[in-house]
Amino acid sequence: MATLRWYFDFVSPYSYLHWQKLKQLPQFTRIQPVPIAFGAILHHLGNLGPAEIPAKRRFIYRQLLWTAQAEGTPLRFPPGHPFNPLAVLRLCLAAGGSAQAVDVLFDWIWRDGNSADSAQALREPAQRLGVDDVEAALADPAIKEQLRRNTDAAIDAGVFGVPTLSIDGELFWGNDAHPMMAAVLADPGLLQQPDWQHVITLPVAVQRNR
Repeated sequence: MATLRWYFDFVSPYSYLHWQKLKQLPQFTRIQPVPIAFGAILHHLGNLGPAEIPAKRRFIYRQLLWTAQAEGTPLRFPPGHPFNPLAVLRLCLAAGGSAQAVDVLFDWIWRDGNSADSAQALREPAQRLGVDDVEAALADPAIKEQLRRNTDAAIDAGVFGVPTLSIDGELFWGNDAHPMMAAVLADPGLLQQPDWQHVITLPVAVQRNR
């Protein structure tokens, strides 16, 4: 049986959209949500985030609204974006990292359009998840360490963006790649197709100077 890990960050509206699709999969209960700090991934790779490039930010926000409407998923932006997601990532882990915790926190931010960058902003969803002392939960060294371990594990696995579904170590990235993910989950043999095997060994013909 395949090991399924879903790497995500609450700062990512694409993760929110993809989460709604994952819940419809027959394999959903086997998927382990793994909250990670996307900013640390970008730093490791030396990349800018999509919302850090002004023209790309303008495009993706409109594209997100269009996609959400096309998919029938309610989406309302929080008061500011990008925001610092460390508080909400830690709260998710403090609440056990369960599917319920992921659901409640995604809905708080991206369905209802609320802030999620401080203990004060997260007090209401924390109570729903049974976390009464939000400040203590967010400051817990064990929770901070778990988030660091999750992020380091994602880097070691080769994760370069969120959301990413790992199927036995093979990475599938992005909300729009969901049909491909579902196809591979249904038939892992797709990965062994000659064309798919060929392209991963294709030589690099030129490299940019950096």
